[in-house]
Amino acid sequence: MLFIENEGLRLGDRFLDYADVKALRPINHRIFIDTLSGEEIEISMLGFFYDGFWGELTDRFGRRSMEALFAEEPPVMRCEDGEYQIPGERGRGTVVLLPDAICILPPTWHAIRIPLCFTQQIRLDGYLLNIVMLSGACYVVGRMGYDTVPFAERAQQAAIDTKNKRAQALAKLELKPPFTHSGLFRTERPDQYWMAAFGEGRCAVELFTEENTATYLYRFTESKEQFLHNLEEAMEAVGIHREIIYLSQDQLNEKPLYRMAVDRSAAVRFLRSKAAGRLIHNALHERRLSEFLG
Repeated sequence: MLFIENEGLRLGDRFLDYADVKALRPINHRIFIDTLSGEEIEISMLGFFYDGFWGELTDRFGRRSMEALFAEEPPVMRCEDGEYQIPGERGRGTVVLLPDAICILPPTWHAIRIPLCFTQQIRLDGYLLNIVMLSGACYVVGRMGYDTVPFAERAQQAAIDTKNKRAQALAKLELKPPFTHSGLFRTERPDQYWMAAFGEGRCAVELFTEENTATYLYRFTESKEQFLHNLEEAMEAVGIHREIIYLSQDQLNEKPLYRMAVDRSAAVRFLRSKAAGRLIHNALHERRLSEFLG
């Protein structure tokens, strides 16, 4: 028996979590599911239920991907069948505009949340909306029928509004030594932010949230500018789910949604790969922080 559930697909006695799905592929009225472990699962003989089953499966998979992207704001627009181009992949899928981001939800594990605060340009070229990031990365969405132009206009305005809100919030933050850089998690939560201090190939990040319990340490060989860019993107991506940046791989494996989140954010994977420990807030904190930064 087949049951489509919110967190996965039940295949008889087996439960396949969406966190383990690499791609969903419809071929000749059959559905193939590629898993991250390399397995290929075939679902066939659906008859008249094929279209409904495929639609329900991709919808549930997409909504679970939205959860993994921590896209928690009410959508401004949702287009169920838009064209998309992301690095290494192109096709058609659901495209969602949020107040602070654009989400692309393909039937693969490459769902992505594009934060509008880090966009350099959003330009409509014919029926395609080109989204250029400050990092130089480029994404394309479009061919949404009559929704294309309204989507583009609202996305452009949302980017302006988000950048203004973020700039105003950051301007109010007062840096205190040894911290030299600051940033927000999500634009809509200016009361939750972080600050970073740098040494040679080293970075210490303090989180200013409801629970100020530790300073997070990182070592890197990239340029300071490149590390800082990834740090900013990673912190914005995790939002209020900050434990993702320090959970061990074993702990992460026990949380399917968090595994999906890490799989869908290159910046979060980058930051996790640079982790060098934590400093708990106690009497020795200031001295140990100074020793780490050098």
